[in-house]
Amino acid sequence: MTRLVLFDLDGTLVDSAPGIGASIRVAAAQLGLPEPTPAQLRAMVGPPLQDGFAATFGLSGDDVTRAVLAYRAFYSAGAMLDAPAYPGIRELLGELRSGGATLAVATSKPEEFAVRILAHVGLLAEFAGVHGATLDGAVRHKEQVVAAALAAHPDGERPVLVGDRAQDVLGARVHGLPCIGAGWGPAPDGELAAAGAAVVVATPAEVPAALGSL
Repeated sequence: MTRLVLFDLDGTLVDSAPGIGASIRVAAAQLGLPEPTPAQLRAMVGPPLQDGFAATFGLSGDDVTRAVLAYRAFYSAGAMLDAPAYPGIRELLGELRSGGATLAVATSKPEEFAVRILAHVGLLAEFAGVHGATLDGAVRHKEQVVAAALAAHPDGERPVLVGDRAQDVLGARVHGLPCIGAGWGPAPDGELAAAGAAVVVATPAEVPAALGSL
């Protein structure tokens, strides 16, 4: 049995804020919305896209659908690749794999987008599986993608999720998993602790010690 370590993608493995922000601005402009504020752009990194547009911009119904389509058209055309790996992530993944851990991704981003981003930054080979949302939105919540990851890796021992937003903590908890809070991501101070993260670490280098305590 090997330790199963699940990773969120946006804000945890890669800094996807530039590409996401540019795509949100395009979607907002197409819907005639005001220029998004920095706080609105930060709030969109992490949650499912449909939920983010509804909660952050107050959209509903067809407007959510229109925003998602406008966003994805720009994002998939190239903006998604503006998402460099965070400093120290490559070293962290190598250390965990050399220690015998099985690594997988559980993300609310559409799975095919996640695979493209990971391949682009040279991290795809580090993972035994990538589990993400469906483009139709039927699968998009964290607990759903965590369920898919757990089902795909049934031999994983003492699974844990590493993620940067409250949604990660709460989605992991549905399955009884502890969550290590990625404090280097875009979450406001205190969000991860308030959500109930088992521990919050400031850098990827601190993750192995945190894993050792769980």
